[in-house]
Amino acid sequence: MELAYIPSPSSGVLYLGPVPLRGYAFCIIIGVFVAVWLGNKRWIARGGRPGTVADIAVWAVPFGLVGGRLYHVITDYQLYFSEGRDWVDAFKIWEGGLGIWGAIAFGALGAWIGCRRRGIPLPAYADAVAPGIAFAQAIGRWGNWFNQELYGRPTDLPWAVEITSSADGRVPGTYHPTFLYESLWCIGVALLVIWADRRFRLGHGRAFALYVAAYCVGRFWIEYMRVDEAHEILGLRLNNWTSVLVFLLAVLYIVLSARKRPGREPVVEPGAEGAGTGEDTGDEDTPGAGGEKTVEDAEKPSTADAGGDRPEAEDGSGERAASADEADGGAKDGAGSARKS
Repeated sequence: MELAYIPSPSSGVLYLGPVPLRGYAFCIIIGVFVAVWLGNKRWIARGGRPGTVADIAVWAVPFGLVGGRLYHVITDYQLYFSEGRDWVDAFKIWEGGLGIWGAIAFGALGAWIGCRRRGIPLPAYADAVAPGIAFAQAIGRWGNWFNQELYGRPTDLPWAVEITSSADGRVPGTYHPTFLYESLWCIGVALLVIWADRRFRLGHGRAFALYVAAYCVGRFWIEYMRVDEAHEILGLRLNNWTSVLVFLLAVLYIVLSARKRPGREPVVEPGAEGAGTGEDTGDEDTPGAGGEKTVEDAEKPSTADAGGDRPEAEDGSGERAASADEADGGAKDGAGSARKS
């Protein structure tokens, strides 16, 4: 008999007085807020304007929700369109069922639209929000706990999750809490991206690609532990194959991008003022942080060129110019003294 386990909530709905608040939706909302908050902080550190991340999220989040739901419904169509099922349930997003692959793909499309409207390169924006997305996933996975879903094989480990619902063929018992494993993995991915971005100054979408690749590694073995019904190809679940494919594409992008466009974009939002110091993310090359010079900075004359030592002409004109400067300075000092008195 197990000595301990993680109990599941008796209901996936919390009530604030007469107002129902579904746990799944609540976790998604909190995750979005965390992603926008951290993304905004990183965006400012890279030289962007405050509020830009939230403005683009207005496009990215709805697209992501639609894409995530579409992926889930298409890959698990039997839950909604087989005999005895009600197709209307496909629209009940609050009951759970969001595919991260569709959410990221459609969310990227929405972000691209928002970036185009603001004149911002999508890769730079993606790099800024990458760790926040991983944290959002970590929080959102707890919505599966409220719905008593996304669990693995039976186990009597102390951190097993207790399933009490018998809906959709579930068998009450204690199982591996794969939702918890994925939540912890996503936190690790977020910290990895922040560290790597600080250490290697990732740019041009490589921080986002690292997030994608690292997530796929964890998703592969976590998906392998799940026991819920899923389509299989050659003995592996569909999401396992998706993880492998997306991982390879992300790594390929990192390699090719690093060769073609090394370094990081020095300016990510034209016209931004008050760039941050980059202390949170290691963005030493952001404007105002003492990093790489922009093209405009490189074209400016240096201090030595503007007011440094001037070579004296062979005909002594340099001495005459210096004497003239001294005389002019003396005149100004005299005039200044007269005004002071």
